[in-house]
Amino acid sequence: MTTAYILIETNVGKSREVAETLRGLEGVQTVDNVTGPYDIIAVLSATDLAAVGETVTNNIHVINGITRTVTCLTVGSGQ
Repeated sequence: MTTAYILIETNVGKSREVAETLRGLEGVQTVDNVTGPYDIIAVLSATDLAAVGETVTNNIHVINGITRTVTCLTVGSGQ
């Protein structure tokens, strides 16, 4: 499995709506509204890098209210 952190900027007033949409996507493990340069951080789990790319491109980038994303892939198991 591949895990990715998706850092998301939204249009003003759209964070809550975007977060709810993200929670409904397959593979999205957690969605947190945060402070700082990003509005939302989502954790995505997928079978491989190609699946992460497909999910981000086809399912996340098209969500109304998202202005920018940064995808950060994990490089180890964390254990």
